Amino acid sequence: MQTRLLGPDAVEAAAQTEDVTEAVEAAFAADARGDAQMPAKSYIDLPEYNGDFRSMPAYLDVRGIDGSASQSTSESGSDAGGGFEAAAVKWVNSHADNPREHDLPAVMGTVIYSDPETAFPLALLDGTTITRKRTGAAAAVATKHLAREDARSMGIVGAGVQSYTQLEAISRVRPIEEVVVADRNDERVAEFVAHFQDRFDVRGGAIEDAARCDVLSTVTPVPDPIVHAVAEGTHINAIGADAAGKHEIADAVLRDATIVIDDYEQCTHSGEINVPWSEGVLDDDDIHAELGAVVVGEKSGRTSDDEVTVFDSTGLAIQDVAASHVVYEYATEHDLGQSVSLVDTDVL
Repeated sequence: MQTRLLGPDAVEAAAQTEDVTEAVEAAFAADARGDAQMPAKSYIDLPEYNGDFRSMPAYLDVRGIDGSASQSTSESGSDAGGGFEAAAVKWVNSHADNPREHDLPAVMGTVIYSDPETAFPLALLDGTTITRKRTGAAAAVATKHLAREDARSMGIVGAGVQSYTQLEAISRVRPIEEVVVADRNDERVAEFVAHFQDRFDVRGGAIEDAARCDVLSTVTPVPDPIVHAVAEGTHINAIGADAAGKHEIADAVLRDATIVIDDYEQCTHSGEINVPWSEGVLDDDDIHAELGAVVVGEKSGRTSDDEVTVFDSTGLAIQDVAASHVVYEYATEHDLGQSVSLVDTDVL
């Protein structure tokens, strides 16, 4: 048996937006129904290198769940009756000094995607691209269930790499026509506008302009709120807060909104709500639901056109597994990447 090596270009080609979004939605449903295992993210702190390692394992069984990403049978445990079974672990770092001192990205990730039945490593994937794709997909799933059906404008705060994935994924679930992107870096704004100008009515603007849109995604690493008001009926995807102390959306907005989170432990520790939560501004009564409960219908999504909704996204290992499954299936079908003998199967 061979292990497939899939670098950034192969993962980019194989991570079809609609399929990844569908698989991520199925993953949220599986988690809500108890058909997933996702141990807590573990850390190895390396203060001498101003960095850390993080391990994110998960297992999914979404066979038979309607709307899942794959209908084919393969080595990875896909079920011809619908759905898939998959397991993976993402090994990711955060080394802030890398760009300056080593000419390397601050964050790098690798996914080991394995067959649940035999534990054979089916693929090694570029986890950085997987993370970018599944994060956009999660926002799309939240937007599908929480934004107004007729949402046609989208604001984006932060014009980094994740901004592109947000628009790509969300425009698949809502008829987005107008886009406003806000960033302090004018060059990044210009690049974003140029990239999408043939597909959307897109322009740069202030944060206040972006916040008046029907859907708003915030993808910045700021420690203090930068969005202080939104329009009536706006849905917010709060993506940027991924560590304790980060906080993009003002407390007043959060207090008045319907808040849906991806995971209770992660969000209260390091998500958008972590600061107001630690200060006692928000508590359990302010959390409407986890997204999985909304996906399976245990909790309501949007209930009125003028309701402000917020999705607090920290990123879950089940999303990595779902996205990796889609990529592996596509790469196998289209013979992407390189196959290597990673395991000596003659040693029994």
